[in-house]
Amino acid sequence: MESAQEVKNRILEVFADKYGSKDGVRVFFAPGRVNLIGEHTDYNGGHVFPCALTIGTYGAVRMRDDRQLRFYSMNFEEKGVLTSSLDDMKPLEDKEWAAYPKGMIWAFGEKGYKVDKGFDLVLYGNIPNGSGLSSSASVEVLTGYFLRELYGFDGITNQDIALIGQYSENKYNGVNCGIMDQFAIAMGKKDNAIFLDTATLQYEYAPVVLRDAKLVIVCSNKKRGLGDSKYNERRAECEKALSEIREFLDVKTLGDLDEATFGKFESLIKDDVRVRRARHAVYENRRTVSAVEALKRGDIKVFGQLMNASHESLRDDYEVTGIELDTLVDAARKVPGVIGARMTGAGFGGCTVNIVKESSVDEFIKKVGEEYLNKIGYAADFYVVDIGDGPGEI
Repeated sequence: MESAQEVKNRILEVFADKYGSKDGVRVFFAPGRVNLIGEHTDYNGGHVFPCALTIGTYGAVRMRDDRQLRFYSMNFEEKGVLTSSLDDMKPLEDKEWAAYPKGMIWAFGEKGYKVDKGFDLVLYGNIPNGSGLSSSASVEVLTGYFLRELYGFDGITNQDIALIGQYSENKYNGVNCGIMDQFAIAMGKKDNAIFLDTATLQYEYAPVVLRDAKLVIVCSNKKRGLGDSKYNERRAECEKALSEIREFLDVKTLGDLDEATFGKFESLIKDDVRVRRARHAVYENRRTVSAVEALKRGDIKVFGQLMNASHESLRDDYEVTGIELDTLVDAARKVPGVIGARMTGAGFGGCTVNIVKESSVDEFIKKVGEEYLNKIGYAADFYVVDIGDGPGEI
């Protein structure tokens, strides 16, 4: 894989080609993220356990003297340079990829930080698009970070950038996401995952010490868009289940419940599908707490078992896996040396995250790759990744 400096050099050449020169250009990076456990809990007031990756999104940017905005993505070369203006912000109407950086400019303005001059931007991402490793949130955090640095918004913290990113995704792009993706990216720390209580935003860093094992992400290559997936439907089902429970029980979120309390009150939920959705939210939250405790004890085996249970719950109770992700997980579990395997992200495509003994990584890639290709008909991609820091300037 290219070094950050090599990517910087390449992106600067493209910038000069598209915009005439590379004088005064600054280059920034924001990582992608993977969630180790705690899926579909972030909008249910539960805990999540994501980490930032060393792959992500690079942006070369230069401020302009007028209000024009120009965007070019090396990942969507066929789109060419997209032009817009600070006076042309249309929440819920932008359909191009540039809606993500534009959403951040708009959201900064909504929060009292007016961007008064335009910029030229070249983006390059080495996160697989549509993979569930949060390429959109990576672009949002990258944009928020360079807006702060370029326009002197010194009062904004990285945590603020995460919250503004979530706000822009909700209000400008119409995806009702929780806080996890933007938070994990903005607050990433090398070799640590973030144990985050999404209800309070209290968090702690937990070292991820895998010793003789590696983190392997497998991309199913089934494309999915969050907005047109069943993501918002699942969220609505959980909100309805919570409202039914709250008629008799004083709780703010499903994350406030433990397994025993849920078992006692689940009959209040009037529909079996909603019971299963809520059960996943409650049990997955408790699994996440237990998984972090296991990691702190150095018990990777138990951590892996909880990852496996997480996938089963996402498959059976939350129904967001699908044949591609289930095939990858089933194939992974047949390989000796696989400690844990589960889907990660919103589901309906995207990726699995696997903890694999270092000595088994080659066999894992070969066997899982073959079984997936045979059953699904197209190939999966494999990424042996490291846990990296949050955003920065290169």
